[in-house]
Amino acid sequence: MEQNLRSRLATGLVAVPLLIFLIGWGEPWLFTGILFLLTAGALREYFVITLPGCGREQILGVIFGVLLFLWIVLPAPGVSEIGLGFLLVGLFSTYLILGGGPEEKLRRLAWTVLGAFYLGYLLPYWVLLFRLPNGRAWVFFVLAVIMAGDTAAFAVGKRFGRSKLAPELSPGKTVEGAWGYVAGSLIAGSGAAKFLVPDWSGMEILALSLMLSLLGQLGDLFESWLKRAFAVKDSGALLPGHGGLLDRLDSLVFPAVVTTTYLKLFHP
Repeated sequence: MEQNLRSRLATGLVAVPLLIFLIGWGEPWLFTGILFLLTAGALREYFVITLPGCGREQILGVIFGVLLFLWIVLPAPGVSEIGLGFLLVGLFSTYLILGGGPEEKLRRLAWTVLGAFYLGYLLPYWVLLFRLPNGRAWVFFVLAVIMAGDTAAFAVGKRFGRSKLAPELSPGKTVEGAWGYVAGSLIAGSGAAKFLVPDWSGMEILALSLMLSLLGQLGDLFESWLKRAFAVKDSGALLPGHGGLLDRLDSLVFPAVVTTTYLKLFHP
């Protein structure tokens, strides 16, 4: 555990300053490009887990996922619906000619569609959030809420965790850690809002921070569910102490989607 904690801290000391520079001062194209690479890497990890030994299907899934990413961040005026339909027709048609029995091919297709939309369609919402008015501040805000909640959950769960939260999905998560997550998110959200979005009311910030805290934990559980189904502990080993890219991005997927949608609907 001590070695794992040291690895987590070392990774954070390198990654956090780079992340701050990218969000605060990086060009929009650079932010989009980095997220594109992260999404491609997460897609690869996902398909290695869900389609083991199926090299062609793994490649096809990554391609479909990154095309969805591009479809979201580089929309062609007037052809958005046509583009998605074209991608789906191409995917379905390709699976018809791949090897394997009917039920096996259908199962692989289902995992492909799930992964491509889960990562290729939802992760680009970070780009959409970044592009909103005051988007850099909102990216910082969401990250502060989720990262503080995750850190608090780790610390509280390690020290006080007794009651299992969802043992069938993630045996290591505890109810106490979940409450720590909520507390850390609320504190971080209230503090960050004073600098990033000072015009917002305290009640709305608390409500949004609470919602993001719950969404972050649901996203974490969703990825744990996937790994549990395939008896995998980590999605990869790219980030020492953290696992793979998917292990770090899982709690960030749902919050980005909901925050972007919330801002567009209620604060256009």
